[in-house]
Amino acid sequence: MKYTSEQLLALSKSEKDSRKRIRFLALSHFLDGKSRTYIAEILKVSRTSVNLWVSNYLTNGLEGLESKKAKGRTCYLTERQKQTLCSYIEEHSQDKHEGGRLTGESILAYIEQTFGVTYHHNAIYKLLKSLGFSWITSRSRHPKQQTGVQDAYKKLPTGNDP
Repeated sequence: MKYTSEQLLALSKSEKDSRKRIRFLALSHFLDGKSRTYIAEILKVSRTSVNLWVSNYLTNGLEGLESKKAKGRTCYLTERQKQTLCSYIEEHSQDKHEGGRLTGESILAYIEQTFGVTYHHNAIYKLLKSLGFSWITSRSRHPKQQTGVQDAYKKLPTGNDP
């Protein structure tokens, strides 16, 4: 469906995405008969962008004005490797008898040894987030820790505590 200049102007007023709003305004001016150079000057964008928006609108309608999601870099690990990593993390994060905790450094070493893939330290935490893990750490426990001894040192409630 082709829109009129007034309809595109109304769409631009109701649009929340500022980049898409500018595209609607550019097309509204274009349908009013203004030159692409003039449109670029008043909207403070490049003429190439205006040409691209007009071309996309004329061939695809409003769908041509949608922002394309950036793909970004693909993950170094395959889906099967990610599943293996998830099971490793779940298995070793439950392992409390050693007293330690699973660190980003140990996950990094596991990935390098098992899959032969090198990640930067910061990327490990992003990878864990994408896998659905929350990186909340707890205080590590000493392997020889005894709960009975700890209980003896705990402050006992007196009658005056809130």
